[in-house]
Formats: sequence, C-alpha cells, structure tokens
Amino acid sequence: MIRRAAVAGSFYSGAPERLRAQATDFIQWDLPKVRGIGAVVPHAGLIYSGKVAGSVYARLAFPDVFVILGPNHTGVGAGVAIMTYGRWETPLGQAPIDADLAKTILQNSQAIEEDQLGHQREHSIEVQLPLLQAFGLPFSFVPICLFSSEYAVCQDVGLAVAEAVARSDRSVLIVASTDMSHYISQDQAKAKDQLAIEAILACDPERLHRVVRREEITMCGFHPTTAMLIAARELGATSAELVGYATSADVTKDDSRVVGYAGLIVR
Repeated sequence: MIRRAAVAGSFYSGAPERLRAQATDFIQWDLPKVRGIGAVVPHAGLIYSGKVAGSVYARLAFPDVFVILGPNHTGVGAGVAIMTYGRWETPLGQAPIDADLAKTILQNSQAIEEDQLGHQREHSIEVQLPLLQAFGLPFSFVPICLFSSEYAVCQDVGLAVAEAVARSDRSVLIVASTDMSHYISQDQAKAKDQLAIEAILACDPERLHRVVRREEITMCGFHPTTAMLIAARELGATSAELVGYATSADVTKDDSRVVGYAGLIVR
C-alpha cells in the first residue's frame, strides 16, 4: 500500500526540487551529533517550523528507524492508529514503514489499532518525512497517531514502544511531533510553552500531561509527547536539551496571534 501525500503543496512545496532545496536549507549540516532516545519536533508548514525541526534532526546521529508519534487533528479513525505496512509518498520519494517493529508495537499494546483511516489526511507525521529524506540516508519509520489523550493511553503506547525498541537490534529514535501554544500573543505563548518545556527537560511525562491540562496550554501533541517521554524514560533516558524555540511571528512579524515551535532531544 502507498499512502499518498496529503499536504504537499500546502504545508511544504509539491515540487521535488524546490522541496529538496527547502528541506536542505533547514538542516544545519555542521552541528555535532549526539545519539538520542527521543525527540520533540514541530509539524507546522515548513516555512514556519522547518528551522526548529531541522536543527533537531541535524543534531542527532541518524538512526535506522524512526517511530513517529503525532496527534490526530482530524478526529477520524481509531483512538490510537498505527500502520504496520506499506510506504508513504512525498515529492522526494517513498519512505517505507518498518513492518517488523510496527507489528511488535501493535502486539505489545492494548490501545493501538491497525488503522489507515486515521493517517489518511493527518499532517503531523507526514511533514517530518521530507526533512528526513533530505539527509539522503536509508531509513524506515513507524507512524502512530493519537486522538485519545488520557494518561493511561499514553502510558500504554509509551510502554509498547519501549518494549519493542528494547528488543530491536537496530538504532531507533522515538519522535514526538507537536506544535506548542496556538493563537495567543507572543508573550503568553512563551510563558505557557516554557512550563511544558520545563516538564520535558525534566523527562517527566506525568508533569507534562498535568501542566498542559491545568494551564490550558494548547499544545496539540502533548499526548504523543507524553507517550514519547514514557518510552524514553523506560529505555533509560535521564536528560533532555532544548535545541530551539521559535514562533510563527518570526516569519509573519505578527506577535498578536502566534503558534509556538519547540525542538528538544531526550537522551
């Protein structure tokens, strides 16, 4: 099965050469590499979020497999949807799903369901692929999108991913795709986002989940990020670093209604 690009031409260029140049420009090629367990990257249109996401990927030793956890913005499909086979297409080519790792994650979980519908129009995972393809290195990935946001569901997903990664003989990076605060002033966004970032830096999934709900932080992927932190901590993560933070105002110059973008690495 080939999953066709849903947001080519809107979230990123639909022209292959233009997209390759755009994605390449967002990657800082000379950064020192570290080996990460997890990462947080944004998923807005590349013109807004690509610099932050590219900086995160440029800092990481490129793994064999990416497990990409993203939110389900559309509300269509399963509460937690995985695809365990096929390829995803972008203008830069096709990225294969890692069937072995995906099936193991599915078997380990009570909450995850095999479901293509949940991924059909969702952009949060797709937007990552052109940046990864721009490296020109072989990789496979596992797409998991979450609509359910209860902590118990995040825990189920995180533990299922961690168990599968621990058994794998390949290098795996667990990526949480999320934007931060939405459509509030720049000052408000920075203050609220800092609370969420501090929880991620502490590698504390319960704190993140709690503070996002208590402070009403409009972080669209807080539940995938919670699941990533649960998995990373289970795999031995003890620290995290903030690679970059930006808002849409950096591009639009309008600081009255912004979206925040944070990039972090968990080690």
